[in-house]
Amino acid sequence: MTLAIVNTRASVGLEAPEVLVEVHLANGLPGLTLVGLPETAVKESRERVRSALVNAGFEFPNTRRITLNLAPADLPKEGGRFDLPIALGILVASGQVPAEAIDGVECLGELALDGRLRPVTGVLPVALATRQARRRLIVPRENADEAALAGDLEVLPAGHLLEVVAHLLGQTRIPAHRLATPPTIPDTSADLLEVRGQHQARRALEVAAAGAHNLLFAGPPGTGKTMLASRLPGILPRLTDDEALEVAAIRSVAGLSLRDEWGERPFRSPHHTASAVALVGGGSKPRPGEISLAHQGVLFLDELPEFSRSVLEVMREPMESGCISISRANHQRRYPARFQLVAAMNPCPCGHLGDPRQRCQCTAAQIQRYQSRLSGPLLDRIDLQVEVPALPPEQLTSTQAGESSAQVRARVEAARERQYARGGLNAHLPGRELEAACALGTAERTWLAEVLERLNLSARAYHRVLRVALTLADLAGEPQPAKAHLMEAIGYRQLDRLLRRA
Repeated sequence: MTLAIVNTRASVGLEAPEVLVEVHLANGLPGLTLVGLPETAVKESRERVRSALVNAGFEFPNTRRITLNLAPADLPKEGGRFDLPIALGILVASGQVPAEAIDGVECLGELALDGRLRPVTGVLPVALATRQARRRLIVPRENADEAALAGDLEVLPAGHLLEVVAHLLGQTRIPAHRLATPPTIPDTSADLLEVRGQHQARRALEVAAAGAHNLLFAGPPGTGKTMLASRLPGILPRLTDDEALEVAAIRSVAGLSLRDEWGERPFRSPHHTASAVALVGGGSKPRPGEISLAHQGVLFLDELPEFSRSVLEVMREPMESGCISISRANHQRRYPARFQLVAAMNPCPCGHLGDPRQRCQCTAAQIQRYQSRLSGPLLDRIDLQVEVPALPPEQLTSTQAGESSAQVRARVEAARERQYARGGLNAHLPGRELEAACALGTAERTWLAEVLERLNLSARAYHRVLRVALTLADLAGEPQPAKAHLMEAIGYRQLDRLLRRA
């Protein structure tokens, strides 16, 4: 047989589109032509495959004209993942491996010059797609655990090209890979029980967790803002199996370890010197950024005004849509970015505005410049804006412990169950469904309109108030928000009062 077709898959963001490696041997001037929009690393596979086949003891058809086509032709191909399917295609086309041996099989892997298989990135999305196609998957041995996370899939790990061929010829079968130890969810050591005082901040943290609301802590240095933020993942519900696979797929594409943080809510904390590309993703070959790596988890931005304003502004769209689209000249990627923003900031450059322990040394102009680094549209998207004041010594030295993360998580899970029964988390509920769920009476609407006008809140802020009030009602087990819930929700929107207090 002079024509062979081998199934494999490319990596396009979190998708793994099918690629057919077509190999044709013909008479004519000897040579090897590779077509199908390959980038440099794919073009170099010709030499890797040639050396791997020869060093493994196989015959390379040097006297034939070899045409390799990676279909579809309009899909960019990158990386060394196509080495193994190209090598198998040449072996089938030259008659060294029967064509029926590769039926129902997909494969990927980079070849060393001696025929060893090297691991590649982005295997989990490939495994999920292969499972859906009901085929078997041959992968390098180092990628076997990652591929096995897909569940109901026959994963065949190999360390050398000879092992793959021996399996296909029926000489030495490769046993299907199973995880030696299934991934477990470790218990977090950061417990809310360790937080002293700060009852309002703890309450805001619980509300944020219950409704998936964005949260801003403002206060002097050393008051526990970072400590509070790090406790948020511990009171969020556990990831479902589908959510855990989605988070793992993002980490796989980014080349990060999967088993170390399997099933955990992501907690990403980029430094304030991070660029816009580092935050939202990008590059010549677009990769996921911090907001995608925080998908289904928490993105913590400490010292929020120290971030470049242009960097912060790029988050506005994904905060609303829950995804990010990155376009380049030859590439376009779409990554999920349904993260929960938690930010912390000082009220002024020195950090002691309104601090009873130390006098603020900043001028009014310095304070104005510092606070104006945060735009109104960005602040509108942060539902809860909470003061974290300095604690008195008696609270710091108190031995009275507050509630644990497990106790708070139980209430958060109960509140989320009510929201799922309604149609979705309150932070993501469409406007029409939000209005129907709140069902405010005439008196509440009139009172709320007066308060909004007095505080000069925007239409977006009005809907944010409704969302928080609905979450407060869910935590209380009430069918709809009452006036008390609206008052508490409005109290979380008064950033000027928190920051500009002299």
